[in-house]
Amino acid sequence: MIWAVATSAQLIVMGGRCGPCGGVRQTVVMAVHYRAPGWLTRNVFNRAVAFLTRYGLSILGSRVLAVKGRTSGVWRTTPVNLLEHDGRRYLVSARGHGQWVRNLRAAGTGELRVGKRTEAFRGRELTDDEKVPVLRAYLKRWKAEVGTFFAGVGPESSDEQLRAIAPDHPAFEVLPVP
Repeated sequence: MIWAVATSAQLIVMGGRCGPCGGVRQTVVMAVHYRAPGWLTRNVFNRAVAFLTRYGLSILGSRVLAVKGRTSGVWRTTPVNLLEHDGRRYLVSARGHGQWVRNLRAAGTGELRVGKRTEAFRGRELTDDEKVPVLRAYLKRWKAEVGTFFAGVGPESSDEQLRAIAPDHPAFEVLPVP
C-alpha cells in the first residue's frame, strides 16, 4: 500500500496495486487543512500556557484538553481556548484538522483541565453553518492570537466569508457526559 501526504494542502492519498494488471490505483481519503505550530509556539508558548493552566491559572479561558489517542489509547494533552458563547461552550481548532481534533472525533469524549479541576465532556462537532456565529465570537475574543490562521477573515467579515473558511476550522460543542 502506498501513502502520500501533501503538507501544504494536506491532501491524503491512499493507493496500491490494482488486480492482475499491476496498475496503480489511488483513492482520495480526505482533504484537510492544518497549519503546524512553529518551534517557538510548540516549545515555548504552548508549554508556558499549559504549565500555568495545569497550576490553576487560566489565561483568557485557556484549558488543558486531554483526549485519548485514537490508536494508542494514551491520554494526549494540548492547551486550548474554551469559548463561552450564548450560554454554550465550544472548542475551535484555529490551526485546522490537528491531532486533537482527530482524537476527539474518534473518542467522542475528553477532559478539560484547569489546576486540580478536571471536567469530563462529550464533544459534538458542529456543521459548517453552525460554525458561523461561533467562529465570529472566537475571532472577536482571540483574533490577536489566532487571526493569522483564518486567511484574512475576522469577526467583522460577512457570514459568507466565515462559511467559506468553516470547513478548515473544526469546532465542537462541549456537552456534559451522560
